[in-house]
Amino acid sequence: MIAIIDYGVGNLFSLARSLEYIGAESVVTRDLKQLEKADQVILPGVGAFGDAVNKLQELALIEPIKALAASGKPFLGICLGMQLLFETSEEFGTHQGLGLVPGRIVSMTEAFQQQQIDLKVPQIGWNQLEILQAECPLMKEVQPGDYVYYVHSYYGVECEKSLVAFSEYGVKVPGVVQNGNVFGTQFHPEKSGEVGLNMLKAFAEVTR
Repeated sequence: MIAIIDYGVGNLFSLARSLEYIGAESVVTRDLKQLEKADQVILPGVGAFGDAVNKLQELALIEPIKALAASGKPFLGICLGMQLLFETSEEFGTHQGLGLVPGRIVSMTEAFQQQQIDLKVPQIGWNQLEILQAECPLMKEVQPGDYVYYVHSYYGVECEKSLVAFSEYGVKVPGVVQNGNVFGTQFHPEKSGEVGLNMLKAFAEVTR
């Protein structure tokens, strides 16, 4: 059973449908008992980092999420959910993240301005993955150059030790990160066709 954390942020039911399609049982919940019983946990998310952190705080979910990760339970953050795994974010001010993956979330717009990169922000659409750590459990059916679907204006930096795969979009965008039992994808696997479905299936097979 995979628990999808419901904290009012994210396309929860599209993700649940994708898990159903690959034969993985899931539940959308914020109930701590269900989260603790689950074999794997997914933290989805869309929108602004600060708003998402505030909602997690309001629902008293931050410490339970950290405890779930510390227990060794396979944990996956998707899109904003991945960014929340990082230590800090500079999106509309400085915000503290969950601190489950070393690194910071920074503005793609500012990076492009500083480096005089003429690309649109947000990055919306398909981009290729360059794989650095093929041994990561999520990557077992993924090939170098496979395309995945991104929608984001901020990205992770200073996360080299955790970086599994990245995409080039003016800058090196971390696509997949891993820190022990904690995984993250900046792109949406549930919108990334067969490649994304294979990654979700691989995550569903990860055990403690």
